[in-house]
Amino acid sequence: MTISDHPGIPSGVGTQTKYVIEALLKTGRYSVVSLGGAIKHPNYDIQGVEGYEPEDWKIIPVDAYGDAMTVRSLLSSEKPDILWFMTDPRFYRWLWEMEDEIRPLIPMVYYHVWDNGPPPRYNSNFYKSTDVIASISKVTHNIVSEVAPSIENIYIPHAVNEEHFNNELNEWGKKDLRERLLGSVEDRFLVFWNNRNARRKLPGSLLKWFKKFLDDTGAAATLIMHTDLRDQHGQPLDHLATEFGYTPDEIIFSTQKMPMENMADLYKAVDVTINISDAEGFGLSTLESLACGTPIIVNMTGGLQEQVTDGENFFGIGIEPCSKAVVGSQEVPYIYEDRVSEEDVVGALTKMYNMSKEDREELGNAGARHVQKNYNFKDFEKSWVDLMDNIHNKHGSYENRKNYNRWEFFKL
Repeated sequence: MTISDHPGIPSGVGTQTKYVIEALLKTGRYSVVSLGGAIKHPNYDIQGVEGYEPEDWKIIPVDAYGDAMTVRSLLSSEKPDILWFMTDPRFYRWLWEMEDEIRPLIPMVYYHVWDNGPPPRYNSNFYKSTDVIASISKVTHNIVSEVAPSIENIYIPHAVNEEHFNNELNEWGKKDLRERLLGSVEDRFLVFWNNRNARRKLPGSLLKWFKKFLDDTGAAATLIMHTDLRDQHGQPLDHLATEFGYTPDEIIFSTQKMPMENMADLYKAVDVTINISDAEGFGLSTLESLACGTPIIVNMTGGLQEQVTDGENFFGIGIEPCSKAVVGSQEVPYIYEDRVSEEDVVGALTKMYNMSKEDREELGNAGARHVQKNYNFKDFEKSWVDLMDNIHNKHGSYENRKNYNRWEFFKL
């Protein structure tokens, strides 16, 4: 049983959930029932998945990420062997609060998304209420190891499907791709931003700072923003572009959802992909960009930093945060918010713009090799199948449940 964003939506969590499930189904030894959340559903009928039999994979639409009664019902009716869930822990307090009902029957496996330090000791009880944690980034893995060292913690980063995201141009050259996808952009320097229009993604800052880059350098450059212009969690980006004085050839808003192959072509058509989020668990769009041979400009936060460098070589430009504010809420008492400066972002854009096309291509191709080595789809699928097999063998379920105690001794 999985709980996450609906596996059919193009969010990072939804996409990775789909990849994990498909890897398990390929073995012929697994079947999956998914609670699909994080979207507004037209109805709550059980959904089949194209290409799969209903007994192999079905999706149950839920509000948010589900509730205790739905989980209880499925434990009784479906009798799953493993519960796998993914995304930010603040959405799963209710699930961990019922771990005494779940874990005596089946193991709980959490694919953990966490953006930044300081180590969140307030998550300690959540981690300890889980059988196995799979961490999406080195940052997440190090944090879990420090906060809950007794819990099994496996590093399994995100991956991209090389069938769609690769650096092969096929019959289309870069110029042809630009004309086919974007119309007449001539030899303009194209900067791509592919994110949700949400506060932490800093779309307004990027619009303001990219305009300064244009004004300071006189560059023939265009910012392409693939997003929802009027997301309720973001800003009115078309209004900002008008207010900041953009001309039509300086900004392109891409608002239509695209199939993966078209998305890959767009990555290949541009010169650089940028992400300056102040918090980013992993950042799938920049990983997809590197896989397509296009370099990146990123804030050195969360999972972005392990994409842009392997510790020795860079595959774009990493911008060190100019401030690390400690922010929080009642649910998340403290976490760093990594902010970059206007000066550093404009400087990074200028540096990338001043590179020759050959240097940018070399940087992007090195990034593609980095992705193929460290974030390839074959290893990702094998890691998940091996992990789930090992969990089932080690922990069992129902009648042969192992390695779970309802109580523990400790000395005060």
